[in-house]
Amino acid sequence: MASPTDLPSHVRAIVDEIETEIGEEPARSTTPADATAAEQAIEGDGRHDGNGRVEAAVYEILAEIGEDPDRQGLVGTPERVHRMYTELTAGYHVDPERLINGAIFDVDYSEMVIVKDIPFYSLCEHHLLPFFGSASVAYIPRGRVIGLSKIPRIVEMYARRLQVQERMTQQIAEFLQDRLAPQGVGVVVEATHLCAVMRGVRKPGTIMTTSSVLGLFRTRDRTRAEFLDHLARQPRIG
Repeated sequence: MASPTDLPSHVRAIVDEIETEIGEEPARSTTPADATAAEQAIEGDGRHDGNGRVEAAVYEILAEIGEDPDRQGLVGTPERVHRMYTELTAGYHVDPERLINGAIFDVDYSEMVIVKDIPFYSLCEHHLLPFFGSASVAYIPRGRVIGLSKIPRIVEMYARRLQVQERMTQQIAEFLQDRLAPQGVGVVVEATHLCAVMRGVRKPGTIMTTSSVLGLFRTRDRTRAEFLDHLARQPRIG
């Protein structure tokens, strides 16, 4: 894993966005020049700092599939692919403690807390194709709660890695279990996998659902049923 100071500016900006709240100073200083450079790095054709091995590998892939890597439309593709992957895997560089940043509070509350329909995008580690969908996260406090905005950030931290959906679901649940020691945690993730839609069985509309339940969500049927009932309800806001 690269050190914080070695991260490309566009990756550093994404990591800071996951780790910090509005108004907080990022742990890794991001200047206005960095922000401009980050946008150019994602959208433009500028050089991506590095040893060139990723670019060389992408060049070889393009040649191997019968393309001309030197034609106008592809000449900048190896560098763009490198920048894309460093952006999509920025979660490896997130500091979990910086993400939490003390936002765990003593509160006399012991009923279920649920954050539903958190959108995410990730990369399947088997084919490097995207899978995307939403995560719903619940926990039952044991006198400690976590700031609301932290739960989507936890999802984002694990989604921006090479993943399998089953492991990502477990990682989110175990993170909350370790940090809060609640009475229970429940996580449900629903996603569409382009490896099933574009290749292989080629079944558009296929949705994969995974869950991870710990504590009371695992041992008490009534608690698990309450969680699933909340997920089935349509929001009444707005």
